[in-house]
Amino acid sequence: MSQTIANPDVYLHVRVIIGIILGLSVSRLLSGVSRFAQHPLRNPVFITHLLWVAFAFICVVHFWWFEFYLASVSVWTFELYVFIIVYASLYFLLCAILFPDSMAEYADYEDYFMSRRKWFYGLIAVIFMVDLIDTAIKGSAHFHSLGFIYPARNIVYAGVAIIAMFVADKRFHLAIAILALSFQTFWILRAFSTLH
Repeated sequence: MSQTIANPDVYLHVRVIIGIILGLSVSRLLSGVSRFAQHPLRNPVFITHLLWVAFAFICVVHFWWFEFYLASVSVWTFELYVFIIVYASLYFLLCAILFPDSMAEYADYEDYFMSRRKWFYGLIAVIFMVDLIDTAIKGSAHFHSLGFIYPARNIVYAGVAIIAMFVADKRFHLAIAILALSFQTFWILRAFSTLH
């Protein structure tokens, strides 16, 4: 039987675990990027990979920012708590895919990224579909306040990510990385620059 909690301080409790998971995600990205400065010749930069690192970084920071709206959830269940932890964990997995523990099996980041693209883009597709559920949890008024562009954006991101899983053309991956990073930056500034 599910236990429900209607205490407004529960969100503060939930926020701690979100902070831990997202902190690990940011740490993974920053540690990975620092490798380029530490060992510039060992694993040369692959611009598409680096653009997706920037995309993941702003998505993680944005997630931390917009989860403030969970404060409007009046009743918490264990299932909702687990859902939020799983959602945050998807971002950690995305960051871990971008920077593996070892590059020994790969020639460079280009080789690594292209060989792991199904995992990477699969996670992006799942994240943007799960985001629709997360936004719905915050209430119908919040969901509708984002306009029709919000669900359209998520569906397009997920659809393009699924296509990208099966495309080997490096120019295609560079183009969608540029577009995704540009639109995500625009979206954050348009819809979430100020919390209400």
